[in-house]
Amino acid sequence: MKGVLLVNLGSPDSPTAKDVKPYLDEFLMDERVIDVPKLLRNLLVRGIILQTRPKKSAKAYAKIWWEEGSPLIVISERFTEKVREQTDMPVALGMRYGSMTIKKALQELKDKGVDEVLMVPLYPHYAMSSYETVVVKVMEVQQKHFPEIHLTTLPAFYSSPEYIKVLSESIADGLKDFEYDHILFSYHGIPERHIRKSDPTKFHCKIDGSCCKINSVAHHTCYRHQCYDTTELVKAYLDLPEDKVSSSFQSRLAGDPWLKPYTDYEFERLAKAGKKRLTVISPAVVS
Repeated sequence: MKGVLLVNLGSPDSPTAKDVKPYLDEFLMDERVIDVPKLLRNLLVRGIILQTRPKKSAKAYAKIWWEEGSPLIVISERFTEKVREQTDMPVALGMRYGSMTIKKALQELKDKGVDEVLMVPLYPHYAMSSYETVVVKVMEVQQKHFPEIHLTTLPAFYSSPEYIKVLSESIADGLKDFEYDHILFSYHGIPERHIRKSDPTKFHCKIDGSCCKINSVAHHTCYRHQCYDTTELVKAYLDLPEDKVSSSFQSRLAGDPWLKPYTDYEFERLAKAGKKRLTVISPAVVS
C-alpha cells in the first residue's frame, strides 16, 4: 500500500525556555544547519548559544504562539488535512526537529499497512539546511527502523507549474484590494558556503549574478538559483512589471557572508527610490 509522508521543520512544544532549549539543541547541532566540525559546533551551540538563547527565543515564540499551539504545527496539520481530502492514500505528518518525530509519522503509516512512502519535504527550494537534512534524516530513520518500507522523495518543486499557479493566485488574491509601489520576494537566507557545498560540479556556483543564468546541473541543488527562478516565474504568470519586483534574503549571522541582497538593506534602497507602499512575499516555506 502507498502512503504520503509530509515533513516540515518542527517547533518547541511550548514557548518556554524549558521546551525551547532541547529544540534548539537538536536544530543547531544538525551538521547541515551549522556546518562546522562537531567539536566546534558542540562548543558553539552548547557552550555559548544554549546558555542565553532559549530565554530570548522563548519570548519571541510567545509573541506569535496561538491558543491551538505553535503556528507552524497548526498550519502544517491543517495542510495535512487538506492533502488527505485530495487522496485515498494514508497521509502522515512528521517534523525534522521536536517531539512530532519522523519516526512517529512513519510508524503511523506502517500501522495502516503502508509499505511504499512518497516523502514530501515541505520546502519548495533545495537547501542543505532544509530540504537536504529532511531527506537524509528520513532515510536514516527508515533504514534503522522501517527497512521494509520503500521510500520515494518528491523533488524540490520551486518551478512546478502547479506550485507557481497556486502561489501566483494566492498573491493576486492578497493584492486585489491593495495599492503597492513594489513587491519584494523575501526568501530565507543561507550562508554562501552552503551554495558552494551543494554544487556537484564544484566550479559552477560563483554567486556573482551570472552563474544562475547559465544552464547547469548545479541548479538542481542551488538554492539561490531556485529562489530567483520562482520570482521570475511568478512575475511572468502575473505579468508584473520588471521595475516593480525584486528578491532578497531575510536572515544572516555576523561573521559569514550570507546570500544578498539582505531584506533590511532592500527596505532602505526601495525607500530611497521613492517606494512608499511595499508588499512582501515569503515563498521559501509552505507554512
